[in-house]
Amino acid sequence: MKLDPFYLIVDSAAWIERLVPLGVKLVQLRIKDMVAASLLAEIRTAKSVCEHHGCQLIINDHWQLAIEAGCDFVHLGQEDLAAADLGTIRRAGLKLGLSTHDHTELGTALAATPDYIALGPIYPTILKEMKWAPQGLERIGEWKRHVAPLPLVAIGGLNPDRLDGVFAAGADSAAVVTDITLNPDPEGRTREWIERTAQWR
Repeated sequence: MKLDPFYLIVDSAAWIERLVPLGVKLVQLRIKDMVAASLLAEIRTAKSVCEHHGCQLIINDHWQLAIEAGCDFVHLGQEDLAAADLGTIRRAGLKLGLSTHDHTELGTALAATPDYIALGPIYPTILKEMKWAPQGLERIGEWKRHVAPLPLVAIGGLNPDRLDGVFAAGADSAAVVTDITLNPDPEGRTREWIERTAQWR
């Protein structure tokens, strides 16, 4: 499978309603703490917007709700992977993306036969506390050799000026959170990402 090189990650359907119409083709809805009924409503709203605009929606962690909402792609961290029912996920026809930070996690992820592998943080990130040091560009190349032909997603501290190095190192898609959501002009920054990643589309 081929992933769009611009991979937006946001924490609400409102962000999806705001940014996907600008031309985003790959977005992850990543909501950590919300009651199930509200979360299901967020997922359904996000799914409707993405379907209307031809954007691939990926649901973070909440695979049961993704199935209930009729979504077709989930992303799991390592802890969520350990607790997930991969058989049920696959029988529901969902594609699967998995996070990795070290060689042990990479082995665990590959054993689950995912549809893509994510590596991070590439650069220092303010999104959350990380017990892993920045991976750097060389690690992207190493990971790509391990995971090919699966797509490799780079995440952590990315901005448009770092994209050339990330893709040259072997990433197939660049995931972004705070460079857009904390930007004074999220719409303008989103358009810049779309423009800057066009050559890898």
